[in-house]
Amino acid sequence: MAKKTRPRAKKAAGARKKTSTKRKTATKRKTATKRKTAVKKKAGTGKKSGLSQLTYSLSPELQAVVGAKSLTRPQIVKNLWVYIKAHKCQDAKNRRLIVPDKKLADVIGSKPVDMLKLAGALNKHIK
Repeated sequence: MAKKTRPRAKKAAGARKKTSTKRKTATKRKTATKRKTAVKKKAGTGKKSGLSQLTYSLSPELQAVVGAKSLTRPQIVKNLWVYIKAHKCQDAKNRRLIVPDKKLADVIGSKPVDMLKLAGALNKHIK
């Protein structure tokens, strides 16, 4: 069995399909800019996640370092870094290590702590 095919209509020899590339690229540009602005609007809504809104009560040791009775977690870490930099508690050669002074030793322990493990050491002092 042979496939049945439809005969195609023949085009005139000089006739071409006209397409305007200018129109297509202009619409592509418009939609691309609309998408970018839509993404920017979503990012700038100002809603905060649940963890950054919760205020925690702090232990007396952490209150002495941070200087407040209750803060959000990002504020705790920010104030802790202010204290660390003000009292020069970072190691001179390896800036990732935090060498605690007396007040800070009550919070994170007496041994030097890596900066990435600092937030984990705070969990004991946050309620």
